[in-house]
Amino acid sequence: MNNDFGTWQIVHIPEKEPHDLHQQPTENVVCSVIDPKNANQIVRRLNQIAPLENHRHVKRIHKKNLEGGKIELSVILCLASEGDNQLDGLPPYIHEMISSYQLSPFITKVCKYAATSKEEWQEQCKFWPTSYHPLTYKIDGITGFSEEDSKSVFKFMQSAIELAKSDGLVVNAAVIVDPSAKQIISNARDQVFAWNTCEVDSDIDSSCIRKPGLFNSRSISTGSAPRESFHLNGSSNQLKQPFTSVSCLYPWQWAEQQSQSQGSYYCHPLRHAAIVAIESSAARDRCLFPSEVNIEERYLEFDNESAPAKKQKTICANVEDYDKLNSHSCTSNQPFERPYLCTGYDIYLVWEPCTMCAMALVHQRIRRIFYAFPNPNAGALGSVHRLQGEKSLNHHYAVFRVLLPEEGQHTLRKCCTEVAETEEINIC
Repeated sequence: MNNDFGTWQIVHIPEKEPHDLHQQPTENVVCSVIDPKNANQIVRRLNQIAPLENHRHVKRIHKKNLEGGKIELSVILCLASEGDNQLDGLPPYIHEMISSYQLSPFITKVCKYAATSKEEWQEQCKFWPTSYHPLTYKIDGITGFSEEDSKSVFKFMQSAIELAKSDGLVVNAAVIVDPSAKQIISNARDQVFAWNTCEVDSDIDSSCIRKPGLFNSRSISTGSAPRESFHLNGSSNQLKQPFTSVSCLYPWQWAEQQSQSQGSYYCHPLRHAAIVAIESSAARDRCLFPSEVNIEERYLEFDNESAPAKKQKTICANVEDYDKLNSHSCTSNQPFERPYLCTGYDIYLVWEPCTMCAMALVHQRIRRIFYAFPNPNAGALGSVHRLQGEKSLNHHYAVFRVLLPEEGQHTLRKCCTEVAETEEINIC
């Protein structure tokens, strides 16, 4: 793949799906023209008896300038009820206000959701005035990337793509990066289908793995998976190759393949690229902070109340481990605190993660997620769901898509086609 990133692009995937500017979702409300002298009293009373709790972006008063310098004020009395005769179903306290101020209610439309852009807000105000508050983020990249940061993003995405096709069969790949140091913390490929061998990932020293049984990432083809093509969102190009070996694209296929399997290989539904990369990152931390591992094991013997609320800083036991794992260099006199999971890290994925992987990245406190291709079957970050906008979660990350040029897409298609042809020759 060419190292010239001139045609690469980074697109932010917002928390909510944007609406068509000219087809804003609307809702009916009951309004009335009021005397400007009574505006303060009416609005104060309405805010008490009929607050617009789920429509705080909608302004209560609509001011219209008429000919001759006159001003007409309209106020929202309440939300309209469902049915044909919406004015007949008004609450008693609204009827009382209508009688007190001699109002003439009518039905109009307001926009149902708050605007996410200035252009959307301008379209909303054509129905009824709304408030627009640009979203503020504390995450770099939401409002754009500098040239240096863009090149860094492209470089790590390129690493993920090269890893995805490095073992003959194209699968999903994940690269976890510390953006402050611009260093790779861990990387991994899909391991849902792997030969039943106990080979340890070469990127991590065997002494870092506390439990044996990690299988290598040699994936095998899945001929029983459905062959479907899909489109690249936001692009005129199609990635026609179905890539049925990508675990997040077909998270259910492991069960089908396991039931039809005649070979001796390992099947595990959880070993998607993101999950394996997380495991690798955890093994790295255990290797770099062995004293803290021992402390945590002792805590398990006591009640949760006896464990300290905050982890203690530890001294690096082996400086050579930092060189092996591309970590920060340190001396024996420099204390380093073990990081909490993947807090502050970025992850680069070739394909948009499924819901399982996206939730795992929530629990790991990942800061930003970058992916190259959408996942129309099971994508959790824009294609099917938008997990990054789920308010009930206790952590939220920013999501970006890296748009590849024609060359990058062609490379993946060609690689997967060559593998398919090789398999047919071997079968014959």
